[in-house]
Amino acid sequence: MTEPSAPARPHAFLPPRATVREVGLRDGLQSIARTLPTAHKREWIRAAHAAGQREIEVGSFVPARLLPQLADTAELLAFAKTLPGLFASVLVPNLKGAERAIEGEADLLVVPLSASHAHSLANLRKTPDEVVAEVGRIRAARDAAGSRTLIEGGVGTAFGCTLQGPVAPEEVLRLMQALLDAGADRVSLADTVGYADPAMVRRLFERARAIAGERLWCGHFHDTRGLGLANVYAALEVGIARFDACLAGIGGCPHAPGASGNVDTEDLLFMLQSMGVATGVDLRQLLALRGRVAQWLDGETLQGTLWRAGFPKTFAQEEVAA
Repeated sequence: MTEPSAPARPHAFLPPRATVREVGLRDGLQSIARTLPTAHKREWIRAAHAAGQREIEVGSFVPARLLPQLADTAELLAFAKTLPGLFASVLVPNLKGAERAIEGEADLLVVPLSASHAHSLANLRKTPDEVVAEVGRIRAARDAAGSRTLIEGGVGTAFGCTLQGPVAPEEVLRLMQALLDAGADRVSLADTVGYADPAMVRRLFERARAIAGERLWCGHFHDTRGLGLANVYAALEVGIARFDACLAGIGGCPHAPGASGNVDTEDLLFMLQSMGVATGVDLRQLLALRGRVAQWLDGETLQGTLWRAGFPKTFAQEEVAA
């Protein structure tokens, strides 16, 4: 029997290494009515870290009455900080949430901004420019505290919106620049409702990268219409090497009817490793974790295809250092 060959080196236009930031504990679980016990969440973080994942969004500092599923974020952040080499991030909607993230010594806090005026008001009850001003206040508070927590401004609905319809690329880029000017250390672009196609992704990320350079460091895609991985590939070609994803493809957006969820972590890692792009993640360990999460979320709609089809005989697992 012919042994699988080692993963091929990536093409010259792909980065040699990419990071998948796990956001299932926040973006995924906030979309599910049930509240996963904190013990299970700690096990999820521990197992993901053991499998080689080094960036995990552990939750969000929002009022527990709004999202009881994420009420234990402070406890999970404290636990994540005990794991060596783990870069723990949280999402915050405002200055109050940012102060809790800074107090908990989060490595990074993500402030979501919607380029769609209608979506911004529905989601955050602020206009996009009011969110930019809030980032300025967060930056001032971070600096006054002498904190090393990084600030990421995430520009959502960057490719269109179910409420507003088209979102002008010029407005996306204007807001991205405004976030940087207000003090964000990093920016990212998100296809919040799954409207993007690879050509749209390539065009917008090329323009955004020309403005932000290395400070544009993450792409966030949804697989609502089956184009999630194709859109990741288009961003890879532009040089983006960090992507958000959810284990088992859970998550979505309440303003995107019929959304199937975020890009699936396992499928994304499989695509990257199959193309020779190093990830540092043991996929077999991660699939074992997915099995446990599927048991915890029994009855919920889960996504992904690798867990169902298995590895092809031509696939050679990336060697991951212990």
